[in-house]
Amino acid sequence: MPAGTPAEPDRNIRLVVEYDGGDFDGWQIQATGRTVQGELTRALQILLRHEVTLIGAGRTDAGTHAAGQVAHFHTGVAMDLQRLCRGLNGLLPQDIAVRTAEAVDPLFHARFSALSKRYRYRIRHGKAALDRHRVWSVPYPLSLPALQEAAAWLPGRHDFRAFCRQDPVPDNPFCQVSACGWSFEGPDVVFDIEADRFLRHMVRILVGTMAQIGGGRRTPAHMGQLLRGDDRRQAGPTAPARGLCLVAVQYP
Repeated sequence: MPAGTPAEPDRNIRLVVEYDGGDFDGWQIQATGRTVQGELTRALQILLRHEVTLIGAGRTDAGTHAAGQVAHFHTGVAMDLQRLCRGLNGLLPQDIAVRTAEAVDPLFHARFSALSKRYRYRIRHGKAALDRHRVWSVPYPLSLPALQEAAAWLPGRHDFRAFCRQDPVPDNPFCQVSACGWSFEGPDVVFDIEADRFLRHMVRILVGTMAQIGGGRRTPAHMGQLLRGDDRRQAGPTAPARGLCLVAVQYP
């Protein structure tokens, strides 16, 4: 059957995708600029020979990476999914890879079916050359106990208005953090966080604030104060996107 020949019934296909966000203007298709969604959509349409609406689990910022971004699309083309995966990887640029492709329930939605997302942020004390697109290099050492004490404030349901981009202010600033913590991994200090939803720039502002705590410029108790208020100006800077990676999206 030719690649573009429709087959009944229509299939809902879920992709798991990894990408290096360094040369992208984020996930979402824009009027100008190179995007992950744009490159994937282009490759799908070449392979399947029909228009494709690709929906992702979340919109990563310019420079943010992903090891487990999830997206879905519908097609009536009867193509073996291993062949689909190979074909996409042959058409995609080197900084995007499709890890898996599978048929899922017709009602599955990459964004609305998600239960939680997990992010990881890497910081390194000192200059990084080989990993400069993967870590935030800071000129001061960070205290792991202070970072861990700061992160201990985050699990649970909180108002994260102080930790998000303010244009516009979110309609719903509450997020349920199920797990988070800091650890050492080689030369890096690493922050992992999982929550049911994230506000724009939330992880990066959390990291920027806790980096000040780990560097001795704030106390861990500042985290509790910020979670009781809504003033973005009282939180720390927005950490660079290059240290952030979407690790996984969890579904029922």
